[in-house]
Amino acid sequence: MEKTKILLDEDEMPRKWYNVQADLPTPLDPPLDLGTGEPVGPEALAPIFPMELIKQEVSQEKWIPIPEEVLDIYRLWRPTPLYRALRLEKALKTPAKIYYNWEGVSPPGSHKPNTAVAQAYYNMKEGVERIATETGAGQWGSALSFGTCLFGLECMVYMVKISYEQKPYRKVMIETWGANVLPSPTNTTNAGRQILERDPECTGSLGIAISEAIEDAATHENTKYALGSVLNHVLLHQTIQGLECKKQFELIDQYPDVIYGCVGGGSNFAGLFLPFMGDKLRGEKPDLQITSCEPMACPTLTKGLYTYDSGDVAMLTPLIKMYTLGHDFVPPPIHAGGLRYHGDAPILCKLTHDGFMDAVAYHQTEVFKAAITFAQAEGIIVAPETAHCVKAVIDEALRCKETGEEKVILFANSGHGHFDLAAYDAYHNGKLVDYEYPVELIKQSLAKVPKIE
Repeated sequence: MEKTKILLDEDEMPRKWYNVQADLPTPLDPPLDLGTGEPVGPEALAPIFPMELIKQEVSQEKWIPIPEEVLDIYRLWRPTPLYRALRLEKALKTPAKIYYNWEGVSPPGSHKPNTAVAQAYYNMKEGVERIATETGAGQWGSALSFGTCLFGLECMVYMVKISYEQKPYRKVMIETWGANVLPSPTNTTNAGRQILERDPECTGSLGIAISEAIEDAATHENTKYALGSVLNHVLLHQTIQGLECKKQFELIDQYPDVIYGCVGGGSNFAGLFLPFMGDKLRGEKPDLQITSCEPMACPTLTKGLYTYDSGDVAMLTPLIKMYTLGHDFVPPPIHAGGLRYHGDAPILCKLTHDGFMDAVAYHQTEVFKAAITFAQAEGIIVAPETAHCVKAVIDEALRCKETGEEKVILFANSGHGHFDLAAYDAYHNGKLVDYEYPVELIKQSLAKVPKIE
């Protein structure tokens, strides 16, 4: 009899994070100073990040120990289950085997606490009293407020305005764990005021919210900044997902042929695929296929430019090498959840640019159709973000039906959609409209990207 779920015991939980930088064939391009164009060192990050996270950001060590205090909190929900989607396979009549790791069992309901807890811990250890951050769909904001609550820190969340309005229950979660949350752009920061002067009806973007949060951290002595995606140390903390998953596949003597995940900044998918990518980079699994799934309305990997750009609208961050749609890109107010960032994680972008993985983009109506197929087969209502890779999985499973291939498919099921039911309701009532971001607007935004020789 086939197992529906593969479980690890608490004592089998990984005790170290995996750092893919140790296995990259060539190193990441360094962050650059906006003014001089010269590489910046760790000292440039000291005003906004605690030193231990800065060390992790630049570390070339393959394994980074997970502190016991972090492991103690991880045990509230980890190890997470690996599911075999037997009912979906049956519904699709596919010979493929479909698996997913389920991160919706965490208290905030997503993968985000894997790094939120770690970042709150390191800030607490260095005497930080308050953390400022941004959030798109609210998953990161709720996860960080959960982490700061457990370590006794204050938290200020700048939430993209359209998500603040679309997802009120994420706001309630943030406040329940003791944090403060404002719709971004706000009138409380210079960056926010400048945006509102130009566009009083601005619906916000992650780039704007990041500018506000960084400005907040830089202007308060007791405050540091925390980011829920993109940066190397964030992806590092998320690798506990893939490390657990590899152990679970070993228990059933299986290994994935193809891995899918949704990508906005890259943290949830990278957390799953990076430990498997290590096998590919070392030549142990050269045929492994890894594919990022993003929305047509914010097609960073599929239509963006691979170049240096700022991580925020106000250009307060160092320039980083990534696929970008331009730092002043403001996505349309679609229901794609948090997949609205103008850039992506440098590690993920480099692996994509160098040909180790690829990317696809989907319209929101086909994505929700796939999510409903999954819900009616497996019972889980996934987050709109996750629905993008569910679409890819179903397409691949149907291809296997045509070819007769018994591929092993794995995808990152990064969180539940219980606070996104308004989006599902809009889909059911025919109110969701497909939107493909115009190439001309992308060109206009990319024209403002800094020119680095």
